[in-house]
Amino acid sequence: MTQANIQIQVRSISSTNNHAVFIFDISGEINAQAESVLMDTYTRVNSSGARTIILNFQNLQYMNSSGIGLLVTLLIRIQRQKQNLFVCNLSDHYRQIFELTRLNEAIGIYATEAEALAAA
Repeated sequence: MTQANIQIQVRSISSTNNHAVFIFDISGEINAQAESVLMDTYTRVNSSGARTIILNFQNLQYMNSSGIGLLVTLLIRIQRQKQNLFVCNLSDHYRQIFELTRLNEAIGIYATEAEALAAA
């Protein structure tokens, strides 16, 4: 089995309405090997009372169709918990992919982290 080439640093921020907001600073690749890292990170913040999760893709190097599938799985879990999922700092390439797959209709996309935090 190939080892995952993803690192996720988690930051916790309390928004103005006292909802717990967690930012996932993602570095590396989102593909099939990233599943356990991504889902374990989500499980950890979910148990800490997360209301909004922001995926910061500023240091994303690569994402393939398996990675898009992981994001869909994450989105479903988040929606079941009545939480919000936002992304920020998407490259133009990945923004187009979100539009083609219509993920932009289910996930809030923001140009910057500050914009995503304001929406949270």
